[in-house]
Amino acid sequence: MQGLLLLNKPKGITSFSAVSKTKWLACEKRVGHTGTLDPLATGVLPVFIGRATALCSIVLDADKGYTATVKLGITTDTCDITGKVLTENAVSVTKEQLENTLNKFKGKISQVPPMYSALKKDGVRLYKLAREGVEVEIEPREIEIKHIKLTEFTGDTFKINVLCSKGTYIRSLCRDIGEELGCGATMTELLRTSTGGFNLEQTVSLDELTRENIKDYILPEETALLHLKEVAVTEKQAIRFSNGGQLAYERLKNINFAEGELVRVKYDNKFIGVGIADNQNMQLAIKCIINQWH
Repeated sequence: MQGLLLLNKPKGITSFSAVSKTKWLACEKRVGHTGTLDPLATGVLPVFIGRATALCSIVLDADKGYTATVKLGITTDTCDITGKVLTENAVSVTKEQLENTLNKFKGKISQVPPMYSALKKDGVRLYKLAREGVEVEIEPREIEIKHIKLTEFTGDTFKINVLCSKGTYIRSLCRDIGEELGCGATMTELLRTSTGGFNLEQTVSLDELTRENIKDYILPEETALLHLKEVAVTEKQAIRFSNGGQLAYERLKNINFAEGELVRVKYDNKFIGVGIADNQNMQLAIKCIINQWH
């Protein structure tokens, strides 16, 4: 079994657990997801099965959309409601103040990831260090908030829609909004509404899947890459590419690639794999091979 499965991850389980269940349902050991969702979070979780798992890192780079619910006046050690409460403060924030604050987070910003995260420090997961009471300095990193909009506000609770770059922690964003407002904040709910061009309407719940029907929900893996340019190759070139050989530009048609650009390689309308443009050497190198051509 091979391809793309768009899951709607339920609340209360890890992304790893969702992948484990998919392995059992698909009777396939090679299964991988394209961006972790915390147990508290729900929503779109693209999962690749079989040889298609080689595409996980590519789709991981995609922008992601979220709806987050935030509680003002409280901070926790995990930056969400599941954590230990650190501070509690009175809230006197107006809608105008909140919207002005949200506007400050638009664009490219520096963000410090939460201590309770799967990121590593000297080879150790941050959440493991946090559980052991070890405090370490976490390096900030640049992310981009491409869209942020207030959709609900009830005095001490609000909802926002966010479109952001890869690597963004919405928990950290909620924490930072609270700090900017001066009263603190923590995330209480998180729904991933989109990623990699896929949305909630295209997903299937884990509870709906069985070993008998899972194949009906598996999409061609190429579905996740339709935003990439396509290059058609000859049968000989397909065989060469499948066997690890680069493809010279002079033997390809309609070449106009940016350095490092990823490209879908196809023969006779069959998806072979992903190439990466090497303009310096005037060739299409191999990013990954998904379907071998003999």
